[in-house]
Amino acid sequence: MLSGRRLLITGVLNRHSIAFATAERAQELGAEVLLSGFGRTRRMTERAAAQLARPAEVIELDVNSSENLAGLADEVAGRLGGLDGVLHAIAHAPLDALGGAFLQAPRQSAISAYETSAYSLKALVEALLPLLEAAPDGAGVVGLDFDGGVAWPAYDWMGVAKAALEAVSRYLARDLGTKEIRVNLVSAGPVETLAAGGIPGFSDLAAAWSQVAPMAWDASDPTPVADACCFLLSPMARRITGEILHVDGGYHAMGAPMPSRAGIGKR
Repeated sequence: MLSGRRLLITGVLNRHSIAFATAERAQELGAEVLLSGFGRTRRMTERAAAQLARPAEVIELDVNSSENLAGLADEVAGRLGGLDGVLHAIAHAPLDALGGAFLQAPRQSAISAYETSAYSLKALVEALLPLLEAAPDGAGVVGLDFDGGVAWPAYDWMGVAKAALEAVSRYLARDLGTKEIRVNLVSAGPVETLAAGGIPGFSDLAAAWSQVAPMAWDASDPTPVADACCFLLSPMARRITGEILHVDGGYHAMGAPMPSRAGIGKR
């Protein structure tokens, strides 16, 4: 499905990352993969990259650095020769922007969450635009989302940033469709990653997910999300853009918890 596709995968921290599962699956499907890391965590990315079936190169990428972004297209072209798709798996909010103190969060922390988690999608795509425009069969941009349409316990300004990410993706889809560049998001259910571990109350949310989702949800398994990302990065999604694909066991479509499965059919 991804034979011959050249992909930049951001956001790999370790083997449990959704981005790592996406890179792993993309390789299995025939893609050539380049990873990006940042600052002190780059060593973690490099260790994860070495564990892929075909160890991948890692480049430095700080999406909040104009200087770094200015040279990104040249560096990616030098490693891959071109680019057919990119996975945006970048999000961060300061601790005082999470945890339930929504009203008390400082202005700068809210701005930081927006800049890194939402504006960065536009910044990344803009930096890579010359390569994406030149993709012979059209290019795919995919971002990782966590449903920004509702207010989640303790998610606070990261939830606001995810809502902004969804809006950014729609406007990018509008402006880039004529260039044969598709922009979509995958809204994932809770997955136990290093980043998720820093969100207060995440474990409780993950444990309760299957009480609402009609399909069983395994928070330790990122592969369903990775498969959806690979589909959207592939030519099979060639006329899908501006979409938010939910990979959450159906949670987003339910209005109330399901009855226990043991009790279904009993009166």
